[in-house]
Amino acid sequence: MTYACGRGIAAALALLALAGPARAAEPRDPWVRAWGTNSAGQLGDGTTVGRQAPSGIRGLARAMVRELAAGGGNDGNSFAVALLHDGTVEAWGGNSNGQLGDGTAVSRPFPAAVAGLSGVSRVAAGAHFAYAVRGGQVLAWGDNAFGQHGNGTTDSTSRPVAVQSLSKVRDIAAGCYHALALREDGTVWTWGRNHHGQLGLGSTADRTTPQRVPGLTDVVEVAVGCYHSLARTADGTVKAWGYNADGQLGDDSTEHRSTPVDVRHLTAVAGIFAAGLHSFAVLDDGQVRAWGENSQGQLGDGSTVKRTTPVPVPALTDVTALAGGYHHTLAVRADGSVLAWGENTVGQLGDGTTTNSLTPVVALPPGSGATRVAASTVWHSSYAY
Repeated sequence: MTYACGRGIAAALALLALAGPARAAEPRDPWVRAWGTNSAGQLGDGTTVGRQAPSGIRGLARAMVRELAAGGGNDGNSFAVALLHDGTVEAWGGNSNGQLGDGTAVSRPFPAAVAGLSGVSRVAAGAHFAYAVRGGQVLAWGDNAFGQHGNGTTDSTSRPVAVQSLSKVRDIAAGCYHALALREDGTVWTWGRNHHGQLGLGSTADRTTPQRVPGLTDVVEVAVGCYHSLARTADGTVKAWGYNADGQLGDDSTEHRSTPVDVRHLTAVAGIFAAGLHSFAVLDDGQVRAWGENSQGQLGDGSTVKRTTPVPVPALTDVTALAGGYHHTLAVRADGSVLAWGENTVGQLGDGTTTNSLTPVVALPPGSGATRVAASTVWHSSYAY
């Protein structure tokens, strides 16, 4: 597959034409945007040059992308995977553990296909590995040191393999070294690393095959941080478990939990989002609540004080989606603007500077066309699409 400008522009123009008049008001630039650190080519622009403001990913238009997930935990292994509307998956960036799924360990600064994948409905990315859901089953590739492939081994592979004994999966989420799968029946299944109880099984033993989280039913949404996990149930309750030294479980403590506990002081929750060491909830009215690690202002509440229960993010309204990396956070508002806050040492806030911000700054203006954001699991790269 070639990625000269003809491929990307032709595909984008064709999809934009099919979209018809509804897309006529979209800004002139239709590309998926990325910014921040780029040492492994994870910004997908064909270079390894970092960006302090959003730049286009080579050959990848927003109209092509159904979902984008970003992984990685250092300069050398950060990467991203994109699920296209045709059910195929593309990946780019660091590939030291085979996380690009192309059968090699060669990093690549532009998107190319993950081997043999089609008919995919969801994707997720961990520190050095990735997942795809196809026909209700989960496929995994990349690092497997803690059993995150869920196939009963700890053997890594650079091509997709099936997670064992798991069907009717509706959604998948990846932490630094563990995974959560949400099944159609509202149950949650976990596997991989478990040293802080992030699998929710009442123990700290790693698991190389999926295990059901006991007592957790009617779940409608899951989210995963580096070592902690979140789930939202049909009645609006938000559950959390795993690592909690920074209060990211929101239960007014800093004790690790190996079984789910209630996040306190939350009502009318429309969506949950987990970052590296911090957590967020978007409420029905578009307001945001934040809790967890905050040393760089990544909670956006104007302070650097960690929060063990949810607090409001002032003046942040009409939020439709969130994503967080190690020490920074991104949000999309209903008007298409993309905001960012927290650490900005390599430009991961996208405002053209390297100045940290305790409150949201603008990465993309209203009308940008972006509806969702992504960030490297515990690193410094950002995406909007």
